[in-house]
Amino acid sequence: MENEELKYHYKYPHPSVTTDCVIFGFDGSNLKVLLVQRGIEPYKGRWAFPGGFLRMEESAEEGALRELREETGLQGAYIKQFHTFSDPKRDPRERVITIAYYALVKLQDVIGGDDAAQARWFALNEVPSLAFDHDQILRRAEQELRKQIHFEPIGFELLPEKFTMKELQQLYEAILNVKFDRRNFYNKMLHLGILTQLDETVKNSPKKEAFLYRFNPEMYEEMKNKGFRLEF
Repeated sequence: MENEELKYHYKYPHPSVTTDCVIFGFDGSNLKVLLVQRGIEPYKGRWAFPGGFLRMEESAEEGALRELREETGLQGAYIKQFHTFSDPKRDPRERVITIAYYALVKLQDVIGGDDAAQARWFALNEVPSLAFDHDQILRRAEQELRKQIHFEPIGFELLPEKFTMKELQQLYEAILNVKFDRRNFYNKMLHLGILTQLDETVKNSPKKEAFLYRFNPEMYEEMKNKGFRLEF
């Protein structure tokens, strides 16, 4: 029978593994990111992404979702792995490799828990200097989000079920950090065929009403199978 004490002992040194989650939200005009304030050393008091050490019995995704739930109270997010960070000196405690995920969620209340003193949403232009190499992780996550927006109609997760074209344009402008011509953007999005215009309207201003739209998931899946690519 295998000695239980030697179950995880190998002839080669091996690193610890953590997961980190970059969670994006949208408040209608600004893209935001969810951070937790560290309640323990190292970097006690500094802001960082929700995450922590992987347990032996769980997959990386299971560990990421557990840490996200324990440190922020956020549940049910669809997370996507985007990079592994493995600089030998990225953690002052020991050799630690982190598997990074990102997710797009609707803004909601969060609360710090476990070893997080508090959790808060930050606008991207208000993010403080982060613990560990999390500044690098954030930059990489932003790059991935801007790349994926050309292959997936991002908005399902960040916008309400019914939205105006103006709200969709503001979301894409926030992600890409650009300004679009209103008419060109409207024509581009309508031409794709992934939006359904509703008979409902809302007042954009005291004198102007705007149609509401909804994403058409069936058309989106069809386009994705054909090779979706959105060019601006």
